[in-house]
Amino acid sequence: MPNIIVNEHGTISISKEAIVTIAGAAAVECYGIVGMASQKLQDGLFQLIGQETLHKGIVVRMKENHVVIDMYIVVSYGTRIGVVAQNIIDNVRYQVEKLSGVRIQKVNVIVHGVKVID
Repeated sequence: MPNIIVNEHGTISISKEAIVTIAGAAAVECYGIVGMASQKLQDGLFQLIGQETLHKGIVVRMKENHVVIDMYIVVSYGTRIGVVAQNIIDNVRYQVEKLSGVRIQKVNVIVHGVKVID
């Protein structure tokens, strides 16, 4: 179900996929994130997701007049997880609201793992 914005010029429909794309691009810009993780966590293992399949690590739920975004991420070893998560929340909220005009109620960041980078 797309989010619909009505103004004096007509109607604009914004799909979940568009919001996922914007949120994914905003998240991977943040320092400390290694990548997105698959939502399905099996046996304590995570699978890193590449740029072309960011949508697997992001869930968008649209309510009546707002959006909730869940992001499953992997962070870099040695970074402060709380700071990385807050940067992602701030950047995703800003970019999605700026580019789509949709009101973001909440951005949830779920850290699925920590990766040591050589």
